[in-house]
Amino acid sequence: MGRSEGIETGLAAKFQALFPHLDERQRRLTIGAEARSLGHGGIRLVARAAGVREGTVSRGAAELESGDVLLGRVRRVGGGRKRAVDLNPGLRPALLALVEPNVRGDPMSPLRWTVKSTRQLSAELVRQGHRVSADTVAAVLREEGFSLQGNAKTTEGKQHPDRDGQFRYINDQAKEFQAAGDPVISVDTKKKELVGNYKNGGREWHRKGEPVRVRTHDFPDADLGKAIPYGIYDLAEDAGWVNVGTDHDTAAFAVASIRRWWHAAGHAAYPHSGRLLITADAGGSNGHRTRAWKFELAALALETGLEISVSHFPPGTSKWNKIEHRLFSHITMNWRGRPLTSHDVIVNSIAATTTRTGLAIRAELDTALYETGLRVSDGQMTALPLNRHDWHGDWNYTLRPEEHRRDGIPPVLPQLQPGPGRAWLVHPALTGMDDERWGQLIGELAAARTAQREDDLHQRRGGDRQKTPAAGLYTGRRPGLTLVDRLLATLLYERLGLPQVAIARLFAVAPQT
Repeated sequence: MGRSEGIETGLAAKFQALFPHLDERQRRLTIGAEARSLGHGGIRLVARAAGVREGTVSRGAAELESGDVLLGRVRRVGGGRKRAVDLNPGLRPALLALVEPNVRGDPMSPLRWTVKSTRQLSAELVRQGHRVSADTVAAVLREEGFSLQGNAKTTEGKQHPDRDGQFRYINDQAKEFQAAGDPVISVDTKKKELVGNYKNGGREWHRKGEPVRVRTHDFPDADLGKAIPYGIYDLAEDAGWVNVGTDHDTAAFAVASIRRWWHAAGHAAYPHSGRLLITADAGGSNGHRTRAWKFELAALALETGLEISVSHFPPGTSKWNKIEHRLFSHITMNWRGRPLTSHDVIVNSIAATTTRTGLAIRAELDTALYETGLRVSDGQMTALPLNRHDWHGDWNYTLRPEEHRRDGIPPVLPQLQPGPGRAWLVHPALTGMDDERWGQLIGELAAARTAQREDDLHQRRGGDRQKTPAAGLYTGRRPGLTLVDRLLATLLYERLGLPQVAIARLFAVAPQT
């Protein structure tokens, strides 16, 4: 209950006990004195508590200020102008008929698709032939138990039958990992924030009449753009890591954020761990249906040597994710009422967030580019080192690191492998090279291709790029043939003398390709 509501309730109880012993003028002077003592807004508050017009309260206050001793007749019981609801018995039912059907969703209500303000309600009643003001409408609604209320988030969508079972499974997984001293992290993307002098929700202490001036419209700034905070919350350490991106919220960006956390903080906190548990929402860039998310995690597992297990919260339960109320809520509270005028302000505000329980957060700016619309084929998904758990394998799975070869040469990254169904073409009998020489050649060609592409882009832009390319598996537009496919096609043409038409059929492309 707010302060004004508490005062109104107290005054109503006071007037109810006092008024039966006072005549009309004494009541008027009493409510006038109460209004004067309350100051600004007191007339309206006292009028509601006493159940009289605001003009009556103003008249009582004026009589007190005049100082005149007025001795006249006192109106007999029942005298004075009758209330509108007493003169018009059909007014109250007509008002309730307008309000109630709107609550129940009656499409025939005149105000079904408009705001139920007292002015609109009174206007509709006047149209129906009832003479009534907006203030009278408000008074009648309060008498009937109505009040101004917002929406309450209590109705959930259709619950998955295994929702509680998945919660228990996540809890058991987290306990088992933490007992073994292995990291358990909660990940998610926070709401995208506009960067610039825009209004930010909440209030902050300033001198009276000196609020921070911000823009009247929230149109994105073409130069500053937006900020995409991707958070990693370490449950055991009560520590957060936030990677503030500037491009797109993609699976590559999500995994790049986890990669940054591991190299900067995770590996130091868990130097002897060989596995990692990630709890994430069911949708978004780290959703359980997102193929690129699993594909990028496979590369991270290969890079770090970690066995990465993922458990997703059931659909519609994202608010149960620990990161929401252990990390993101504190960040929002810390920068409330403060315009996020630059990426530095966002990063510094996040890094300065603390709690009484010892939460520590590190934040970094990520200006890399993350391409959208990239696809992972069925063949690439089948080749992933992914083990689905017995319980809901769509929500719970583990990506194991690829085994290193005996000669110490790591296997070729997935994006540098031939297309689906063409792995047999890499056989030494066709390429004329063993595995080590093949791997070296692919590495040299990949570096040369990247340099060539950057040089082409530099010429087209007329200068250096504004953002650095992402360190994920994808860079640039995905070609029709992979780099390895192109090399194999060249070898088949130059070394074995196969005609281009036959090679095109072998790679399922047009001869022009």
